[in-house]
Amino acid sequence: MATATAPARASGPGRPPDRGRRNRLDRALPYLLLLPAAVVLGLVSLYPIWAGAHASLTTYLYGRPIAGAGLQNYTDTWHDPVFWQAMWVTLKFVVLAVVIETVLGLALAMLVARDMRGARFIRLSILAPMTVAPVVVGVIWRLIYESQTGFVNPLFSSLGLGAPNVLSHQGSAFYGLVFVDVWEWTPLLFLVCLAGLQSMPQEPLEAAAVDGAKPVRLFFNHTLPLLLPVLAVGVVLRLIDAVGTFDQIFVLTGGGPGTATQLISIYAYNTAFNFTDYGHGAAMLIALLAFALLLVIVALTLMRGAARRVSR
Repeated sequence: MATATAPARASGPGRPPDRGRRNRLDRALPYLLLLPAAVVLGLVSLYPIWAGAHASLTTYLYGRPIAGAGLQNYTDTWHDPVFWQAMWVTLKFVVLAVVIETVLGLALAMLVARDMRGARFIRLSILAPMTVAPVVVGVIWRLIYESQTGFVNPLFSSLGLGAPNVLSHQGSAFYGLVFVDVWEWTPLLFLVCLAGLQSMPQEPLEAAAVDGAKPVRLFFNHTLPLLLPVLAVGVVLRLIDAVGTFDQIFVLTGGGPGTATQLISIYAYNTAFNFTDYGHGAAMLIALLAFALLLVIVALTLMRGAARRVSR
């Protein structure tokens, strides 16, 4: 006896029954792949920021929380003249170091981007300082600046200029730290500029050269505008890192002599861990974070403006 079988339910002309589910999975897949990185980022970045913000709203006694402080720590920070002096030192250090690093990095990239003998060795030599840990950099330059064992004082003395004792005077100590930062982080801007130069389209440059553009005009009218978006990214990254500079200064001077090299990071560290005023120190670091975000917003605005001008 034959049994009738029910006809299969049509799912639409040429459309698999699980097409909608597959589309939803395809849309969710990028977010699922980003989820582990987002969790790690939350643990190592967002939680410390939240803990710092919570500490900035707390009163501590001998390192132990005793009561909520509200905005009192921020009020004390606002009326603290040493904080504003440290903020001014931080601003001078960041602007001077980043400007010098940008100019030197661009100049070295323009030099090495040409076909020349030994270019690979020169690139590796330029990148070498960036591979050294900041604490080790501080130790190395402390030995170099040391009045007894370093070679800076003997070098100046042999030239008849007298021993400068770099870390013993306020002015020379500040510029000595700027020099160390430039030595260590110019390779970062050099690497960014070199990558931008090597990925830059050559047709506009070749056309301008055929039209008789001189090297200086070719650089300012063509090369620099095309490089600005890439260069701005490198400057933003360097600004973020320079604002929180701590390791080298802590090893070299500890913020001295006096307060000549006392950046916000050093002052906040001393306030929190030497004087156990964790709330006040955390408030200063939250203010430093806001200052860094302000610099990033300004830099990103300039970068977008430069990109729009280049695209015209």
